[in-house]
Amino acid sequence: MTGRFSKKSLLFYLLFMVAYLGWIFLGIGFRSDHLPFILLLGISYLLTEKTHRFFLSAVMLAMSWVLLDSLRVFPSYLYNTVHIEEVYNLELRFFGIENASGERITPNAYLKTISSPFLDWITGFTYLMWTPVPFLFGIYLFFKDKSLLLRYSICFFVANVIGVIIYYTYPAAPPWYVDMYGFEKHLDIPGSAAGLVRFDELTGTTIFQDIYSKSFNVFGAIPSLHSAYPIISVYYARKHGLKIGYILLVIFMISTWFSAVYSIHHYVVDVVLGIFCAIFAIALFELIVLPSKAGNPIRKLTNYLNLNYASQENAGI
Repeated sequence: MTGRFSKKSLLFYLLFMVAYLGWIFLGIGFRSDHLPFILLLGISYLLTEKTHRFFLSAVMLAMSWVLLDSLRVFPSYLYNTVHIEEVYNLELRFFGIENASGERITPNAYLKTISSPFLDWITGFTYLMWTPVPFLFGIYLFFKDKSLLLRYSICFFVANVIGVIIYYTYPAAPPWYVDMYGFEKHLDIPGSAAGLVRFDELTGTTIFQDIYSKSFNVFGAIPSLHSAYPIISVYYARKHGLKIGYILLVIFMISTWFSAVYSIHHYVVDVVLGIFCAIFAIALFELIVLPSKAGNPIRKLTNYLNLNYASQENAGI
């Protein structure tokens, strides 16, 4: 019996899945997209030695999705006042642009006046890649540096935890909300594809309309986690010594920041705070948690991932 199928290992997996399935059916509510995710977790943990290691290395990427998916159970507007006009005025004050009429407008409004099919396609494609890019980078790290994948995975989760805390501390409306409702409060509303609807029209699809009509975090504009994720990927790509891939990730990062504003999903303020969220997560994990005693389990798991699997029969991980 190999280490991955030791009693401790199987018990851990069973407890994890029982807890997660219980949370889905009793809390979140089962949806069709849960099934492939559940199957992916099971296959990666139990199929082979390599997939088991991948599960251990990247499980916190999966937990990030579980965390964000769980927000639908506790809408942020039930816990704190939603900020609408305050964020809009903040954007005008720090990033406002004067138009030809001498009126001060938000960057969202300005970019709307210069929209083009080319920019619509680029920003739509960029927004579609916000999940695949971190996941593909994680797969690359798995084959090149499993221990770094573990750190990347955990740091990604830390950034999401910080973002969620801010969501509930300071619920904020996105710029498309002001376009649709002004400064009046309409809380229990569906999300909007906003500027991304132009990508749907270009491609003859309803991709973004379908995605955002099911949105459960309408008032989670601050911080922009879309803007935070690429920074974490860029940081660990540089740490690994990636060259061409690093440049591509930097381009993706800048494109994501632009797309967030161009698509009317975020203010520049949201993007800036998303950047700081990522930087804070990296500093907290890499400079404080990892070197401390709290980082001992992570270092042990790192050693385990880097050793020959056959020698870990009794590891019980």
